Amino acid sequence: MNSSPAIWVLADDRPGNVAQCLGVAEALGEPFRVITVRYNAVAGWHNLLIGAHRHAMTRASRAELTPPWPKLVIAAGRRTAPLALWLKRRHGAKLVQIMDPGWPGRAKFDLIAAPRHDAMADAPNIIHTLGSCHRASPTLLQAEAAKWQPRLAHLPRPWLILSVGGATKDYDFPAFRAEQMMAQTLILAQSQQASILVATSRRTGPKIEAVIRSMLPERSYFHPWQEGAENPYLGFIALADCIVATGDSMNMCSEACANGGPVYLFCPPNMVNDKHARLHDQLFEQGYARPLGDSLTPWRHPPLNAAVEVAAEVRRRGLMP
Repeated sequence: MNSSPAIWVLADDRPGNVAQCLGVAEALGEPFRVITVRYNAVAGWHNLLIGAHRHAMTRASRAELTPPWPKLVIAAGRRTAPLALWLKRRHGAKLVQIMDPGWPGRAKFDLIAAPRHDAMADAPNIIHTLGSCHRASPTLLQAEAAKWQPRLAHLPRPWLILSVGGATKDYDFPAFRAEQMMAQTLILAQSQQASILVATSRRTGPKIEAVIRSMLPERSYFHPWQEGAENPYLGFIALADCIVATGDSMNMCSEACANGGPVYLFCPPNMVNDKHARLHDQLFEQGYARPLGDSLTPWRHPPLNAAVEVAAEVRRRGLMP
C-alpha cells in the first residue's frame, strides 16, 4: 500500500459501518489509509454541539490524524460526521458518507449514500442504494473461494449456506426461532439434496449455536464465530449454490445477494424492526431474495453490491483524488 494514500477510511467501533466503508474504498481500486476512530464522552452529544471538530475523539485517535492529509474521506454514520467535516474545513477533503450523517451539515457532504430502506429525503448530494454497501466484491469472493474450497471438498455439492445473526437491541432471537429456522432450512436442503455449511456471527451466542448443532445432518460443516479467528463467511458466500440468511442484519442480507444465486431470508413476523422489514420487502420485490419457506424452485439474479454503485458515483462526480 502507498505510504501516503490520498483516501482515508474512518473506522470507528461499529464493525458493520467499517465494512461498508471498506467495501466502497476497495471498489475504488486505489490505495487508502484506515484511521482508527475511538470516541470519548463528547460523542454522546448532538452533532450540533460538537460541530466540525475532533472533540469527540480520544487523545490516541486524534494522534493518528497526521499529514499528508486526505483528498477524499470515506466514513459512515452520525458519530464520524464531526471528524469528516473537520477534515473538510481544515484540509479541504472531499467527503463520502455512507448513511445519514445527521443534522446539521448534510449539505456539506459531497456524496451521501443512503440505503433505500432508510427512507431518507432526496437531495442533490444523495444517492439511494438497494441494500447496504459491503466488501463481497467479485475479486474478494474469488480469493476467498480459492481459500476455502479445498477444505470443503469432502462435502457433496450442492452447498447450502446458512448465515446466522442473532439478537438485536430491539428483538431477541429465542431458541424456538432457531428451531423454526433449522426446520425450514432442512426442508430446503432436502429438496436440493444439499450439504449445509453454517457460519455464525458475533451476535449468535451459545444457545442458538447449540440448537443448530443439534439439528444439523451428517452432511454439514459448522463454523462458530470467534473473536480474531479465521472466518469462512465470505468464502461460503462465494461458493454457495443457495444461501439462507437471518433477516436481523441488513449487511448480511445484502452480502448474501452478492452471490447471484438463490437467497432465502429467515424473517418471521415480530423478529425485526420496520427498517429491516423495508429492506426485506425491497429485496423480495426486486427478485434478489425470497422468504424462507417460500417456493423451493431455484432462480438466479444479478449480483448485488451497493459499494460498486457508490464507487462509480464517486468517480462520476469527480471526487477521486
